[in-house]
Amino acid sequence: MHIQTAAVQTLRHHEHGAVVPPIHLASTFELDPGREDGSYAYQRGANPTRAQLETVLATLDGAAHGFAFASGMAATAAALSTLEVGDEVILPASVYGGTYRFVDLVLPGRGVTGRFVDDLGALTDADFTPATRAIFMETPANPTLRITDLRRLTELAHRHGAIVIVDNTFMTPVLQRPLELGADVVVQSATKYLAGHSDLLAGAITTNDESLAEAFALAQKAQGGVLSPGDSFRLIQGIKTLPLRLERQQANAVAIVDHLRGHDDIAQVWYPGSHSEDEARIHAGQATGTGAVLSFELVPELDRVAFLRALRYPGYAVSLGGVESLICRPATMTHEAMTPQAREKAGISDELLRLSVGIEDITDLLSDLDQALAEAG
Repeated sequence: MHIQTAAVQTLRHHEHGAVVPPIHLASTFELDPGREDGSYAYQRGANPTRAQLETVLATLDGAAHGFAFASGMAATAAALSTLEVGDEVILPASVYGGTYRFVDLVLPGRGVTGRFVDDLGALTDADFTPATRAIFMETPANPTLRITDLRRLTELAHRHGAIVIVDNTFMTPVLQRPLELGADVVVQSATKYLAGHSDLLAGAITTNDESLAEAFALAQKAQGGVLSPGDSFRLIQGIKTLPLRLERQQANAVAIVDHLRGHDDIAQVWYPGSHSEDEARIHAGQATGTGAVLSFELVPELDRVAFLRALRYPGYAVSLGGVESLICRPATMTHEAMTPQAREKAGISDELLRLSVGIEDITDLLSDLDQALAEAG
């Protein structure tokens, strides 16, 4: 199946011929007193609706195992919780602020060290130590849109016995398939593109590694951060339109990038591959599109607050990937957990704006940006 078909047709043959799966709300399930080993016993351990969603998640990523969590950060925390006392994880300096917070404030209490580097693409064998057990990456990075060579970094990490965890939220399995490129684990904030309507929180993990799959199943059962049956059902429905939504969002984003790059009031525009020809080549070789998130800065003469207030369509809010366009200021919103020094190292200036492009009519979005820029001047 092509992924567009898989998003719709993975689940079939429901009870009574229903074309959508049922929602199983039961918190507990009756067992056979003589066996007590049913597939379902208590909702935290397993639930039929969540299990169907996890089948869809695994199918989309080409994975043997899929796991649904109550949020993207719950999924990320579960992936990083496989690390033990004395282990080290290497991450990019520009990683998502929630991940930075978890690595900076939570992992040290567990005896795990996080090492943030300016450029994952510059890592060599000399950067690995016996303690290095994992690489965590985003490509494109949030919000700088920097690109990392997945194949190269995976080969490098595996030589040193480290696993590679990829946050694929920006690309989704429609545009990038990290497991097929050698990664061990894929995490996503399913709140974003997979759900697509800014109305639920969810996280996803997929993997082909049996031992890691056992660890993630244990994390679900022991830590309890699982996705509810109702939200599992809604996410299944949202995924069905993912390829169509993303196609429109990406087309709109490409048009906005082209428009802003030639605009006198824009100082800089960032998108996947914009930082160098090398990054553009790498991205083209591991992804089939640029996605629908871009970042930019206004020229110093413009009033940023006036620009944001004048916008009619992009809402000033965190998150991304919904059908509506959203714009935010990462320094004080998505990445506020970072110190000013850490943001500077990551290339996140106070003036940087991140735009998640929705499915609105492109002429409306472009005219709105133009009138807001005029108002800001």
